[in-house]
Amino acid sequence: MSPDTLIEKIARLNPLHKEALGRIGYKTVRDLLFHLPNRYAFAGQFKKIADLAVGEEAVISARVIKTEIKKAHFKKIPMATATVEDETGKIKIVWFHQAFLAKKLQEGIYYQFSGKVTERNNEKYLANPIIGTGGGSWYDKKQSVFADNGSGFVDGSLIPVYPETKGLTSGWFYHQIQKLLTEDLLDQLVDPLPEKILKQFNLPTLKTALVWVHTPHRENDALAARKRFAFEEVFFLQLERLIGRREYQSNPSFKLEVNKNGLKKFFARFPFAMTTAQNRTIAEILADFIKNKPMTRLIEGDVGSGKTAVAAAAAFAAVSAGYEVAYMAPTEILARQHFESFIKYFEYLGIQVGLMTGSECRKFPSKISPQEHTHISRPTLLKWVASGQIPIVVGTHSLIQKSVKFKNLALVIIDEQHRFGVYQRAALVRRSNADKTPINVPVPHLLSMTATPIPRTLALTIYGDLDLSLLDEMPAGRKPIITAIIAPDKRDQAYEQIREQLRAGRQAYVICPRIEDTQTDADKTQTHLPKFCKTKLGQANAEKILRWSATEVKSVKTEAERLQREIFPEYTVGLVHSKLKPKDKEEVMADFTDHKIDILVATSVIEVGVNVQNATVIVIEGAERFGLAQLHQLRGRVIRSNHQAYCFVFSEAKSAVSMDRLKALVKAKNGFELAELDLSLRGAGSLSGEKQWGLSDLGMEALKNIKMVELARTEAQNIIATDPELKNYPLLRQHLSNKKKDTHFE
Repeated sequence: MSPDTLIEKIARLNPLHKEALGRIGYKTVRDLLFHLPNRYAFAGQFKKIADLAVGEEAVISARVIKTEIKKAHFKKIPMATATVEDETGKIKIVWFHQAFLAKKLQEGIYYQFSGKVTERNNEKYLANPIIGTGGGSWYDKKQSVFADNGSGFVDGSLIPVYPETKGLTSGWFYHQIQKLLTEDLLDQLVDPLPEKILKQFNLPTLKTALVWVHTPHRENDALAARKRFAFEEVFFLQLERLIGRREYQSNPSFKLEVNKNGLKKFFARFPFAMTTAQNRTIAEILADFIKNKPMTRLIEGDVGSGKTAVAAAAAFAAVSAGYEVAYMAPTEILARQHFESFIKYFEYLGIQVGLMTGSECRKFPSKISPQEHTHISRPTLLKWVASGQIPIVVGTHSLIQKSVKFKNLALVIIDEQHRFGVYQRAALVRRSNADKTPINVPVPHLLSMTATPIPRTLALTIYGDLDLSLLDEMPAGRKPIITAIIAPDKRDQAYEQIREQLRAGRQAYVICPRIEDTQTDADKTQTHLPKFCKTKLGQANAEKILRWSATEVKSVKTEAERLQREIFPEYTVGLVHSKLKPKDKEEVMADFTDHKIDILVATSVIEVGVNVQNATVIVIEGAERFGLAQLHQLRGRVIRSNHQAYCFVFSEAKSAVSMDRLKALVKAKNGFELAELDLSLRGAGSLSGEKQWGLSDLGMEALKNIKMVELARTEAQNIIATDPELKNYPLLRQHLSNKKKDTHFE
């Protein structure tokens, strides 16, 4: 067996297993070895069956009397059951999604079973326990690197708990991975980290780390192994970003000399005064423009801090110098919003602005009505963009299609840039001068923007290839939003405050976590079931709890009907959610913008891309189900004018942790502060969906350790500074090459 051996060659897979492995992209033994535990459970104390108490973690040593393969009465989930006994009594054991265990367990043989004692219909049972050998097993532990320590559990020993997906439980991963921890297999793995780094930072070798992470005998072993893998991930991401930055900046770029007087006149038409932070950021951008290398800069700022105005200033500088600008946004709604904003900024200059999305193409100004924009055909827009006739184009992913060519693209602006993969960003850059010989062709300056609050450690890690500019102040006259946590018995008072705002001619959002009241399917059950529920309650009870709790979550459709019928019958209530067709969604948003709708009930689809200045109230139902960063972005939808804004956080959370998070939302001054709090209170996995950052759960968790992140960054910088092509580090170069083939940051 080698690390490249297919999983199907070493494990008996049923259709559910195959589907699940395909869904998560696992093919080889190597993939299983690097499926790391996300936490550990203590095996508990050895107990006799007669002494087991519901709710406790325990280990029993018992003889298998009978095994069966069944299907659970709900959702027909395949499962294995076993009846086991010791000298004091019998107990039933159930494994969901692991029917194969019924064939593997040998009747008459003693095993050790570690798990939580659960009860159903007054009958105690163990659900999905981990199995240890206690007199026999279906796999030979003699080849294990821990053979000399035995293969059973000891009191208080650590049991790895693995990330699950529909069809693959933690127990399935545990048993498959235990078979792989042999000297022969682990010796075939090449450690990509140089020995110098391992010694310098006191990190275990790859072989040792894999053994310690999957079969820790001490808590310190598990911590040391996780530290090594976390350092490795952050270190390689830093290397990749720094190499990418060096390669990009080795290209020539457009030297943009800016007319300061022209820029002052441009600012003079703004209906607001630029903040100190905006002026500082613009100065940094203009300084980048006159260098001989392309700019790679990220603007990070709260909702309403003025990022679009800064982007407009950068675009003005590029267009004034005779070049083109491409502005890419993640959604059609957001692209349309920026298109209309840029029209206001540039209309008096007679500069044409184009819009290109998957559903429409537009151009400003219209020949028939110069004060309006108009629909045009895609071929016409492409022709005018290629000729330079339309120097500013705003769009979505449509901008990276091969048919899109620019005459002299000097500036690429990417909004909410983490929502695009590195390859999507590179594709837009390649659209520059696409008809010219690639040798020594200038590449555009790159300006990225995000309103997503990002902790400093995360910014250091994922944006190692970008210079950072912070918009850390709000425009003058903007009043701080008033945020209040509303208990269930205080709803009527909150509704009256909302009614006061509606009477004053304002509008309101109501955000719900769900679109409609439906039973969760099996996949959603697997995805959203809290890990502690699955481990400590057993799969069956946990799923039952989840189905019950889902009915308690407010749905958009039900809430819209209730608000219209019972609470605000005198006002117009609208509805928008992600399942609406784009055209229908735009119509609803247009009606809300035109104040034909007073209250808009929505899912978090409005988190990005909605700018209605008359909306001053937002209600967030089930607030405990959102991350702090997401709550802050939702709250930002009503910080769009100088009117006093209100955020009512409706929550039925009873846990102290949930309440601490919501109180942090009330007290925090800005999104950056909230992001750090979210990282410490809820963990890195809550940061707006960790997959979009290109980091694993372990890598995200490592961000709590800023010292380690800085050490990894410094080491990567030192290596690139002295050996930019990694000639002295062939294993690093090979690992990065393999990673580039396998990894996509979409």
